Amino acid sequence: MNYIGEFASLFTSVCFTGTSVFFTLSGQKVGSAVVNRVRVAVALVFLLAWNWALFGQPLPLDAEPQRWFWFALSGAIGYAAGDAFLFQAFVCIGAQKGTLMMSLAPLFSAILAWVFFGETLTGGQMTGILVTLLGIAWVILRRDPNPGNPACKPFQGVLFGLGAAVGQAVGFVLSKQGLEGGFSPVAGNAIRMLAAVVILWGLLLVQGEAGQTVSRMRTNPRIFGLIVLGAFLGPVLGVSSSLFALQYTQVGVASTLTALPPVFLLPVGWLVFKDKVDWQSIAGTLVAIGGVAMLFLT
Repeated sequence: MNYIGEFASLFTSVCFTGTSVFFTLSGQKVGSAVVNRVRVAVALVFLLAWNWALFGQPLPLDAEPQRWFWFALSGAIGYAAGDAFLFQAFVCIGAQKGTLMMSLAPLFSAILAWVFFGETLTGGQMTGILVTLLGIAWVILRRDPNPGNPACKPFQGVLFGLGAAVGQAVGFVLSKQGLEGGFSPVAGNAIRMLAAVVILWGLLLVQGEAGQTVSRMRTNPRIFGLIVLGAFLGPVLGVSSSLFALQYTQVGVASTLTALPPVFLLPVGWLVFKDKVDWQSIAGTLVAIGGVAMLFLT
């Protein structure tokens, strides 16, 4: 049997694990806002080059206006706002917890799909939602052996994580509208990233802080290198790998296997951030991932 789709899904989880580590390290040095601004610009360069190689043009200029609207709105909410919350969650509560909070994104997506598309939830899916919430609450509410960032209160990190999950879910639903009719996900992703760049860097220009962001990267070349690696692994390579996986395996299997970064981040957090890993964090993470599996495999 050919397991290329399953391997692509696992590779996606590895990419998302790596990008969360790179963005956490860089965000601790220069701030999550700077990381988000530079990341979208770097990712856009990668995506424009990829579209040019695939279609002979950097952007799908011949696409219908409604597609541009849906993808641009998706990029504004998913990339610009949602990821800004995510990177702040990384700084406040760490990569492992921040990524674990993102496990809620499929749940919010299911709710939005029910509201806007009439997709109903089965009893097994409802059980999966409750199990996932239980696992996340287990990890978040336990006595934390890793104090994290003293400048952030734990509940702030949780709120940032919830904002990130909602942003990603809304961005996904909006992207689904733009993808109707077999439109290229790579081209759509480029439109999403362009919208994020215009919004984030437009605000910088209005505030007069664009030059400051560029100068911070010039004086921190190592941090810029981490952001470039994170941008390539996440929005470019990771997202592309997940789309490839969907072509070769069922959506439920792909969604479950791409939801594994919290599990992968347990040993990575111990090695990179010197986090203390207790049995509660391991058990809670596994319960949350089990809930995601129940949601998509039932």
